[in-house]
Amino acid sequence: MNGCVAALSVDTGKVVDIEIMSSYCPTCRKISKMPRSIESETFAADHVCHSNFQGSALKMEAVGATRIFQRSIVKRGLKYAHYYGDGDSKGFVSVKDTYGKDSVTKYECIGHVQNRVGARLRKLKSKNKNLSGKGKLTDSFIDRLQNFYGIAVRSNVGYLSGLQQNVIVALFHCSSSVEKPMHGQCPIGKDSWCYYQRALSCGKKPNEKYKGLSNEVLNTIKPTYLELCTKELLTKCLHGKTQNSNECLNGVIWQRVPKEVFVCLKILKSGALDGCDPI
Repeated sequence: MNGCVAALSVDTGKVVDIEIMSSYCPTCRKISKMPRSIESETFAADHVCHSNFQGSALKMEAVGATRIFQRSIVKRGLKYAHYYGDGDSKGFVSVKDTYGKDSVTKYECIGHVQNRVGARLRKLKSKNKNLSGKGKLTDSFIDRLQNFYGIAVRSNVGYLSGLQQNVIVALFHCSSSVEKPMHGQCPIGKDSWCYYQRALSCGKKPNEKYKGLSNEVLNTIKPTYLELCTKELLTKCLHGKTQNSNECLNGVIWQRVPKEVFVCLKILKSGALDGCDPI
């Protein structure tokens, strides 16, 4: 089992540090198949093990992150103040107290939070059959709402009250219809993300493009959606940044060392370091 954990600068995309791990050692495997003897025991005692990780794959992220954070002062002369990750990141729990209690702050990747909107609503739809069908909670509606949630986050970097207001307004914006326009709280002006308000600012008659949602469907999905509009969550999104550089690094490494082909630690290190070149 192999894996890599890297620390990247969110601002520059540069790789600051990387921990390359493997639970496999070809020599250990060879020894395990040898008959027990003085020769095999001597061989086992003298060999340099190539494995630097023991445990399940689920623990690899946490172990790698811990090693990187614990050596940050000695190796890099710095402390990592913020940790950008997805919602279920196990790495953060393992490093949040590295320099003292709660010394590392968790920030959310806004791309992951945006995708969470779609995932939560689709899960709700699968559990509630009354939300399925024409004119109800369609996949196209979910995609559109998810998109406007992301627009609201990116348009209010560093502005919590505006961010929270806009992500909530996005729900009513998307639920609006010709019979029931709900754009009163949308941002006004020619640069607004709301097509309705843009038209008004240009002196044109707004044209509703979508059929919207009924009050019944809107009230059903509202509690689930509002769970993703809390100040606690949105505070972690105020930076307006994503983990795109991390995803890019993964692609670069696996291009050199394909995941489908198992390699030993030495080859994995060679491919990973060639792909990232830590500063």
